[in-house]
Amino acid sequence: MRLGINLGYWGAGMDADNLAVAQEADRLGYDVCWAAEAYGSDAPTVLAWVAAQTQRIDVGSAILQIPARQPAMTAMTAATLDSLTKGRFRLGLGVSGPQVSEGWYGVKFDKPLARTREYVEIVRKAMTRERLSYEGQHWTLPLPDGPGKPLKLTVHPEREHIPLYIAAIGPKNLEQTGEIADGALLIFPAAEHLEATALTHIRAGREKAGLTMEGFDVCPTVPLALGEDVNALADMFRPYTALYVGGMGSRKQNFYNQLAQRMGYEKEAAEIQDKYLAGDKNGAAEAVPHSLIDSTTLLGPVARIADGMRAYAEAGVTTLTLAPAGFTLEERIAALRAGTEAMELAGLA
Repeated sequence: MRLGINLGYWGAGMDADNLAVAQEADRLGYDVCWAAEAYGSDAPTVLAWVAAQTQRIDVGSAILQIPARQPAMTAMTAATLDSLTKGRFRLGLGVSGPQVSEGWYGVKFDKPLARTREYVEIVRKAMTRERLSYEGQHWTLPLPDGPGKPLKLTVHPEREHIPLYIAAIGPKNLEQTGEIADGALLIFPAAEHLEATALTHIRAGREKAGLTMEGFDVCPTVPLALGEDVNALADMFRPYTALYVGGMGSRKQNFYNQLAQRMGYEKEAAEIQDKYLAGDKNGAAEAVPHSLIDSTTLLGPVARIADGMRAYAEAGVTTLTLAPAGFTLEERIAALRAGTEAMELAGLA
């Protein structure tokens, strides 16, 4: 199992700290550094900035939002970043959610699986540097009866096949991800539920494509907090968990809430959502079960974190992406270093 880090969103007043975390991860031998985007900072700019100030660590988008860009633009961005970083770029894609897709980008959140499949096919084709033509339900290139003509990518990326990941939560999306992608970006992963909530579906997709799990990167993001008081550390993540389980998406389309239900928290997920959508964010945070937080994070001293890492490795995780938590840069760096120490203690390094 390899280690990565996720820097999350940019522009929250701690950008210099985020860069320092990325540079320390590079020095420690972490495998990949991911950056996110929603409706604030964009991922490619952040990744270019980080890549220019690191040496060997890969940089990856977690995620580039499909409604934000035409697929050919994403191919251009991927080719450019791969060229500039000498082959250190990983392309993570995702459909985002209905609120962002329709509210921020003005793109209907309909048929996300079909849109993702076509998007990936166009990106893959563009990256081969063939002349680009495509006929699908959602994209037609070139447009018919117009002046457009098939064009080909002029940039020569370092690699024709850039590793492509998809952020997936639901069973159907996970299955399609196994079929068409090189890796899956997961969130709120519990080691004891990983087979039922994710791997079974990914494996079905791989089998549909005539593939095995060999070479497929199972890549969940897991917050890590170092300390002795596990309960206090878990409380740090109550607002974060409540936001996703209670407030991400609509009442009918909250993929994180549905995931919590599949992990056995049907009643608790409903209560969290009810309170969050009613404006009681504190009550929603208090309603988050400790066991849900503890099973989807790495908390405590190094030995306890090592046990958690071993469980993830045994469950089938191939790249464990850490989100090192702390109120200061020093605390985040200490958490980052604890990650490598725990890997060694667990016998995974």
